[in-house]
Order: sequence, then structure tokens, then C-alpha cells
Amino acid sequence: MLKKKYSLLTSTAAIAFVLAACGGSGDTTDTTDSSGSGDTSDTSNGEVAEGVVDFESAVVNDGEVIDGGTLNVALVTDTPFQGLFSYELYEDAYDADLFQFTIEEIFGADENFQIDDSGAATLDLDQENNMATITLKDGVTWSDGEAVTTEDLLYSYEVIGHPDYTGIRYDPTMTNIVGMEEYHNGDADTISGITLVDDQTMEIQYQEVGVQMLQSGGGIWSGAMPKHQLEDIAIADLESSPEVRENPVGFGPFYVENIVAGESVEYVANPHYYKGEPQLDKVVVQVVPSSSIVAALENSQYDLALSMPTDLYETYSDLPGYTILGREQLAYTYIGFKLGEWDAEAGEVVPDENAKMADLALRQAMGYAMDNDAVGAQFYDGLRSRANSAIIPAFGGYHNPDVAGYPYDPEMAEQLLDEAGYEDVDGDGFREDPDGKPLEIKFASMAGGETAEPIAEYYMQSWAQVGLNVTLTDGRLLEFNSFYDRVEADDPEIDIYQGAWGTGTDPTPEGLYGRTAPFNYTRWASEENDQFLADMTSDKSFDIDWREGVFHEWQEYFSEQAPIIPTLFRNETLPVNNRVSEYQWGYDAPSDFGWHTVGVTSDDAATE
Repeated sequence: MLKKKYSLLTSTAAIAFVLAACGGSGDTTDTTDSSGSGDTSDTSNGEVAEGVVDFESAVVNDGEVIDGGTLNVALVTDTPFQGLFSYELYEDAYDADLFQFTIEEIFGADENFQIDDSGAATLDLDQENNMATITLKDGVTWSDGEAVTTEDLLYSYEVIGHPDYTGIRYDPTMTNIVGMEEYHNGDADTISGITLVDDQTMEIQYQEVGVQMLQSGGGIWSGAMPKHQLEDIAIADLESSPEVRENPVGFGPFYVENIVAGESVEYVANPHYYKGEPQLDKVVVQVVPSSSIVAALENSQYDLALSMPTDLYETYSDLPGYTILGREQLAYTYIGFKLGEWDAEAGEVVPDENAKMADLALRQAMGYAMDNDAVGAQFYDGLRSRANSAIIPAFGGYHNPDVAGYPYDPEMAEQLLDEAGYEDVDGDGFREDPDGKPLEIKFASMAGGETAEPIAEYYMQSWAQVGLNVTLTDGRLLEFNSFYDRVEADDPEIDIYQGAWGTGTDPTPEGLYGRTAPFNYTRWASEENDQFLADMTSDKSFDIDWREGVFHEWQEYFSEQAPIIPTLFRNETLPVNNRVSEYQWGYDAPSDFGWHTVGVTSDDAATE
């Protein structure tokens, strides 16, 4: 996953987001193995919740792979996909699910999410000289037959850094490049810190080089854009162009043959794929609503179901003809508090000390009022568990299991509110603010799936029990795209919101909670936080033990400051029909596995 390509994972439970999508595995506080399979119910105190499902993360089915064949894939969503087939431009996990068949990152990664030599390019990081050298392998070719060159790598940077860029990935990853800000501000026509040595070798000069840059998604951008296809399109028009939305060119195992906007995508095998021609002739992905996906699988209509709702797990756990794979998801759910605004001109958050949710005691009380252990058990059949931290257990030693987070403690919630001066002055059952004025907290939550409304209602009832009047923004759940548009725009009708981040494969949280991070939707910042984030990527951070210590201290600080309340760690599931020859879903999948190696063993889907 690319740096800052954080997933705004959609949720069938209105707690999710889909601005991308990602995954991860194990630490010392749970029994997850390195593949991401197994019991991932970290309770943050060394105990494991009861009733958690133990999944396999890979499946190999008997039978000889037939020549050709079509793989039928369901994309489970109650919202039409946006259809931005570009790492540089896309914003949600649904689009990432779609373009994975045709658009790849240039780097591969190992089971620890560190960049290795298994991708289309290799990386050499020179810490002493703050230099990265990227070398493309021989034979990497776009789906239209044109060779992928360093011009295509450079063009990706030029698009993101351009003053007319409409996407969300101009961030510290980019501003760390020498000359990028001058280019972005229109003071230079080129990015001085990027040098094309030849068609296959590119050098990037950085202001600083940190250990996170050895991580997949850790600071070295790994996108490429087909310059020969796109260079005549104005940067401001790329997002709406047919070249991005209808006829994308990638160097993945398949290429797009047909798109029905928001509904389906058909792919055919890319004969130019650098890892070898795919076993399948075609892949067809169709949008399927969460309300009908189980029935569709019961009728064996699809070979795989992407973004399968975990809140429905009980209804599909024993599907005949399918193996249900599982893994720890690189994601967590949270309640976010609006604490300021985004200054687009300055490119940074501006905290507001007078914001309704600026009172730390109020935020902490809302955290203690929620019983997230109960939410995970009752709504997700053991596939989610209470989150203690914004660093997920999948990141191993970077996760701090000793951070308590906000376990259910309504007495503590009431005590905090009492001490902060929130009292029920008029006897209506709801507390007024410390000035004696009515306090209504407007809560934005997403529509989608059967549990969206009951979970939102549960949280509001929990807050009401400690005397807080929390009401839904607009009096209803919000449609996914509208929800994130309004959260991003700092809509004054949103005081708190329910979201979930797909973390990517780099634990560094700068892209979510840094002062200059557009994804910092809470708009919270502090000098202490700035220093923690700087330390995480400093020269000292090449000492991994020292770096892990900084992460642990940051989690304690961040939890206490409570700009968000992490609510749930997540597992994800993937139904795979038994006619699929092999599917590796663990994070330790062999480097030679990919969509090009997937085949089917019969013309018809298995029914048992």
C-alpha cells in the first residue's frame, strides 16, 4: 500500500471507511501467526476474548486448472464505486479492490511489510546521502505494450506535486523531496531532487531519510502513471478523464475491457504481464449489495466476495462450496472528535480551543461510556474486539499492549463529566455545558448494512446514560460519499463522527495525525505530537528498539489526549469457491503468488 493511501474503510456497520484498503498481522498480545490467520482478538491486557473464530489464510483446491476460464468476483458495497483507476487519484477501498487486477505498485514486500525485490522495481536507500535509487526490472510493460520507464515514475510525482493536482496525496512524503515544494508552488518547472539516470534508474534526493522508508508505504512513493497515455491531459482534468475512469492502462496481470460505471468491471488477461501470462482469460467484478450477497453465494454466483461484511458472518460461515479465509485487517474503527479546521492555503490543521469537543474530559468520558467489547461480541460474532490504541497489533513490537485505552467504565465517565462542570441544570436528564448552556453533540455515522443503525443507536444510548445528548447529524445516517465529503470539509453540523482507518503497511501515524496531514480529520495538533512524529522518522529511528519505544510512548500520550477513541480492531473474511485452484490471503504469501497464478478447476462454480 502506498504511503498515506489510508483506507477510509466503508462499513456495513457504519464504522468504516473506504478511502483505500489494506491488511496486517500479529504481536505478542494475541495468537495471530505471521500469515494473519488465527485468533486476533487482542484485548490489550494479555487476555483473549472468548468465541473468536480461527481462520485459515490460504486455500489450495484439488483438480487440474482448466485452460482459460472466468473468475466471477463480487464487490460487496451498498454504494456505487467511484471508478478512479489510479493510485494517485483514488480515495476509497472499493476502487482499490477494483484496480488491484490491473494496476500494481512498483515495489514488492515481505511478510513484515518491508520492501523487497519481488516487485517491478528494486530500492536502494542511502541514509548517509539522503538518497533513494529506484531501478526498474527488465520487461516491465504497460498493458498496451509500451515499456514502463522512469519517465512514468517521474510523471507520478509530477502529477501529485502539480499545483493543479486534485487528489489527496500531496503530503510530507512528497514535501520531503528536494525541490518538490518549489515545483508545487509554481516556482519551478521541474522537481530538482529527482534525476532520471536512464530509462530504468531514477534517483530521488530527500531532505531526510528515515527507517520508515524501508517499509512498504513508508515514505517512498511506489506508483507509476502511463505518461504516454496521460501527458496531453491537463492535470486538473485527470480525475474526470476517460483514460482514468474508462480506459485505464496498468502493468498488472489484467487490463480493463469494459466498465459499467458504479456497477461492474470486466478484465481480460494482459499478455505483457512481466511475471507471466495469467491462467485466467477473464475476471468479472460486480457490485453486490450487502443485503443480497449471502443469497448470491448460496447460489454459487461468485468465486470470491471482496469486502465481505463481517457483521453477517453467522449467515455465511458454513456456505456449501466455499472455504472462508480470514486474516487480521490492517484497520481499526474509531470515534473522531472535530477539534479544528483544515487550512488549505497553509496546508495544515488549525486547532480551535473553543471547539465544542475541545474539552479533554468530555472526550475521555465519551470513551469510557462505550462498551466496545460488547459491540465486537454482539454485532460481529467474535470477528472484532475492543481497540486499545491507534497502532494495530499487526505491527508487532510497535503496538503497545499496555495502553489501557478506554474500557467500559460509565462511573468514570460520569465522574469526569461531574468534575469538568457538565451538570444537568434543568433536570431533563441531559447535562448542560460548564457555562450552563444546552449541550447537543451532533454525531455523523454512515448508512450501510444491517448493523449500521443499531450500532449508532447503541453509542448514542450509551452516551445518554451518562447524561450526554448526542443526536445524528441531519437526524439520519449519512450515505458514504456524503459522509466523508462533509467530514473532510469540516462541516459545522458534525461534532463527532464514526469512522475506520485502513492503516496501510507502515505503522508510522504521521499521515493520519500529523499537523500537515489532510487525512487528519479531527484537525488536532500539538507540539508534543509534532515531536513524537518527528522522532519516529529521525536518524535515531534506525535503532528499531529505540523507535519502538517512541511508538509506545506516543500511544500512551495519544490515548490520553483522545483526539479519537479507537473502538474496534478488525478481522476480515474472504469466501473462496472451491473451484478456485489456489488463493493465498496471508501477509506471508509467497512472492510468486498473485492474480496471474489464480485459476479455476471447472467451468461451473462448486456447490459443495
